[in-house]
Amino acid sequence: MQRDRVSDHRKIIHVDMDAFYASVEQRDAPELRGRPVAVGGSRARGVVAAASYEAREFGVRSAMPSVVALRRCPSLVFVPPRFDVYRTVSRQIHAIFADYADAIEPLSLDEAYLDVTQDRRALGSASAIAAEIRARIKADTGLTASAGVSYNKFIAKLASDQNKPDGLCVIPPAKGAAFVAALPVKRFHGIGPVTAEKMARLDIHTGADLRDRPIEFLRAHFGSYADYLYGAARGVDERPVRAERRAKSVGAERTFDTNLTDPAAIDAALAGVADAAWVRIERGNVRGRTATLKVRRADFQTLTRARSVTGTIDSRAALLDLGRGLLAPLLPMPGGIRLLGLTLSGILRDGEVEQPALPLLI
Repeated sequence: MQRDRVSDHRKIIHVDMDAFYASVEQRDAPELRGRPVAVGGSRARGVVAAASYEAREFGVRSAMPSVVALRRCPSLVFVPPRFDVYRTVSRQIHAIFADYADAIEPLSLDEAYLDVTQDRRALGSASAIAAEIRARIKADTGLTASAGVSYNKFIAKLASDQNKPDGLCVIPPAKGAAFVAALPVKRFHGIGPVTAEKMARLDIHTGADLRDRPIEFLRAHFGSYADYLYGAARGVDERPVRAERRAKSVGAERTFDTNLTDPAAIDAALAGVADAAWVRIERGNVRGRTATLKVRRADFQTLTRARSVTGTIDSRAALLDLGRGLLAPLLPMPGGIRLLGLTLSGILRDGEVEQPALPLLI
């Protein structure tokens, strides 16, 4: 597989705000600055929507149950999310992007790809454009952003995480393959914890390990995703920056250390999954009309149930109510429940059903 030389001439920036929700809260409440902050619910079944860098030093991460976060960081300060404020700030940031690129692909409220192959403001280079964008974000919002600059989306996203927070990383075409080869595969976009564990069992730990596996091997173990992995391991990604990127579904799922049998424990677990799912739904700034419940039994059989509504599912409570309704007929479940998941699909924006995006393996 050879890289299309056209891609060497593309200039892609991935901009990612630093600890976005938590940074907004610290900006607006000076007494929170320098303290470990979690945006989310502090109740027993709450979930962390975002964590400040001070909290991350204790191992607190987004989508983590609040009780676990508090065990790791007893001094953690919980702040309720203000999604309307985050959306307002996001609109400021995206207005800045629009001054530099026609093709802007938002991934969520706080990150986006920009194709700046055409230097609209005659700044001379993609790195100069990224630097100016970051400076304007800081001046207009009081927040910091990190950026990755490269010749494709895959490497630009990896690069934006390289020097966080408040960092800039540039990976030119001549260095792309070597940069990817040195990274652990768990950092690759699209490879979640479960897939990373599967790769570890196959003795694939780094980009170089992945690069050394033949395409036949990857297809045997990863199916249709193999071609993307094969190219990514070589620094190849021909996906364009799509101004109208559409998500197919957004949700969350949890696998439990012990099978759940108690009705109260099952309900609390489902509520926690709904919390985690709603954080991602709000971050993606989407709404949908279909809720899908995923249940894995003790014997590893997986069941799914779905229900659609008229209009959209527009609150965490509505999503949880639908999940409870879908789960009730399945209970009691012999042997208990190993996994619960809730997903929002039938994503709607301006009256249109959105189309599939790149799959995320978890």
